[in-house]
Amino acid sequence: MNAINRLLKPRSVAVIGASADPAKTAGRPVSYLLKHQFAGAIYPVNPKVAEIGGLQCYPDVASLPETPDVGIVLLGAERAHLAVRDLAARGTAAAIVLASGYTETGEQGARRQQQLIEAAGAMRILGPNTIGLVNLSDNIVLSASGALEMDHFPQGAIGVVSQSGGILGSLLSRAAARGIGLSKLISTSNEVDLELSDFIDALVDDDATRVIALYVEAVRHPEKFRAAALRAARAGKPIVAFKIGRSEAGAQAAVSHTGALAGADRMYDALFRQTGVFRAQSFSDLLDIPAALASGRHLRGKRVAILTSTGGAGTLVSDSLGVAGFETPAPDEATAAALRALQTGDHAALDRNPIDVTLAGLQPDLLRGAIRALLESPSYDALAIIVGSSGLAMPELMAGAIQDCLPLSDKPVVAFVSPHAPEVAALLTQRGVPAFAAPESCTAALASMLHAAQLRAPAEQAQADPMPVEDLPSGSLDEAQAKQLFARFGVPCAQEFVVHSAEEAQRAAHQLGGRVVLKILSGEITHKSDVGGVAVNLSPEQVGARLHAMADEVESRARVRPHRFLVQEMVQGSTELILGIHRDAIGTAILLGMGGITAELFKDTTMRLLPSQGGLDRDEALAMARELKTWPLLDGFRGRPVADVEALVDAIVAFSRMAAQLGDRLLEAEVNPIFVLPKGQGVRAADGVAVLR
Repeated sequence: MNAINRLLKPRSVAVIGASADPAKTAGRPVSYLLKHQFAGAIYPVNPKVAEIGGLQCYPDVASLPETPDVGIVLLGAERAHLAVRDLAARGTAAAIVLASGYTETGEQGARRQQQLIEAAGAMRILGPNTIGLVNLSDNIVLSASGALEMDHFPQGAIGVVSQSGGILGSLLSRAAARGIGLSKLISTSNEVDLELSDFIDALVDDDATRVIALYVEAVRHPEKFRAAALRAARAGKPIVAFKIGRSEAGAQAAVSHTGALAGADRMYDALFRQTGVFRAQSFSDLLDIPAALASGRHLRGKRVAILTSTGGAGTLVSDSLGVAGFETPAPDEATAAALRALQTGDHAALDRNPIDVTLAGLQPDLLRGAIRALLESPSYDALAIIVGSSGLAMPELMAGAIQDCLPLSDKPVVAFVSPHAPEVAALLTQRGVPAFAAPESCTAALASMLHAAQLRAPAEQAQADPMPVEDLPSGSLDEAQAKQLFARFGVPCAQEFVVHSAEEAQRAAHQLGGRVVLKILSGEITHKSDVGGVAVNLSPEQVGARLHAMADEVESRARVRPHRFLVQEMVQGSTELILGIHRDAIGTAILLGMGGITAELFKDTTMRLLPSQGGLDRDEALAMARELKTWPLLDGFRGRPVADVEALVDAIVAFSRMAAQLGDRLLEAEVNPIFVLPKGQGVRAADGVAVLR
């Protein structure tokens, strides 16, 4: 049994700094271990007390009768490392350090954290600044969370890993109140050693866990996280993550809490998307979605039947589903006939969707018959049941009727409890029907189930042979140099000539033929349009005079007189996109979006993180293009010619391979615009920026 397994399922626990007062934080761990009937040995350590809770108390770690599997350290940050050192000397597998006052507090705290690492040696550490962990599957509570004052927690298949200790207690108590069963809850907090990825790995191997829920402040080791998340995807264990820090204020709060670097929120979107992690959009989703996924039911399509006993609530659910792209079709003829056969009068509307039994009363036989017909119907992939006020009088009757029908099908069944009736929702959830207090939660739950059904871990891709790059310059490249770099890796570029005079410019324009573009060529001026450094649609006869005028205008606006220029073919009849790289604490991403001068204005972009080896594959590149709001412009919108998407995909893949091969040497790179011509005519990089270390 490795150290993490012993931490999650110890046979013996030492509590260092235990208090005899169960009302104090230091008194809670022993009290909770006893309260929740821990089956192993408990060793309180406190030199000032003879016994705690009827257990013998030991003066120090060295006095313990055996080496504990786990030590809970309740001492302050100034002394915690001493207990960690003593536990490590005894050969303890892992220590849980609850004290705060480490990297989240600044430089002095960082020194304390390093002291903690050195004291631990080979022993594993959970924390510091953690509330501990709870293993509900085996009745093991290694925590000081006040939520453990509750007498009973439903056991289930959802494992929770939180970088916030307080959130662990919040989820534990909320889940219990809603009848949602959990398996393990771990608070990692400062992650001086053990972190999110370690426990994702552990929960993948945990037979009691089917779904993994994460409360994320910052991912410290993106590659390790990627590997663990992909392993979970391959094992068929979906991950749901709620990531805080979407606003600047939230990101700063998260960093100050754990002392970790934060990445841009959109980089987390890319990381989660590429590893199959479903991102919860609200805190309530962090329980709602795993509760639905833990049901083990499979959603194979977007057609949902809504069975309601209150018309207005049925409309709420129907509207929410429609906004999210789900369909609520009327029953097919055979299903409608089966529903009509259930009526004893003309009170119910059973041949439309929502299927409304408002005036039919709460009749168990009618309810069972309707549920059975809808689950058997080929017209529907899922069933949403609305519980109205009539269900409050006899919740057991309704829950029992629904539960009786579940074995008939593996289609998802969810419930929306329209009145405020948390006890009814909890009862339904415990009976195997995830129940929610908001229509939007039903939609989020079904969307996650559809995502889980489509989840596939990406296959390993073949790596291209590296390009020779020993002769590359360093520093900020001018536009011509940047595009030469891009072309070397396979990104097609517009035809152009570097010129120094009006006469050279005219000759170049004649050689290109037709209309041309004139630009200044400078490694210092990145946004040439801002200083008058770009002129388009010029004839060869206009180029010379325009060059002189451009030099004067740029000198007056940028205080630098240009001496080199580009004469470039005029690309017309195309769609302008931007292709670039973005780096931050999470990693390196390829960015694709609407290009040209409107790129920053409209912010129609999507990103993909580079894998640990090599660039993006063609499927990812095509998916990026399809995610853009401006995708219809590439796909023949309103009679436009269909664009050469294949060539665009080639260019994205080539650009990503360049970024992967050059690695940290490539500080910045961008093509804006890259022109996508009609199908069969390719793409052209018309402008470029590159900075090399």
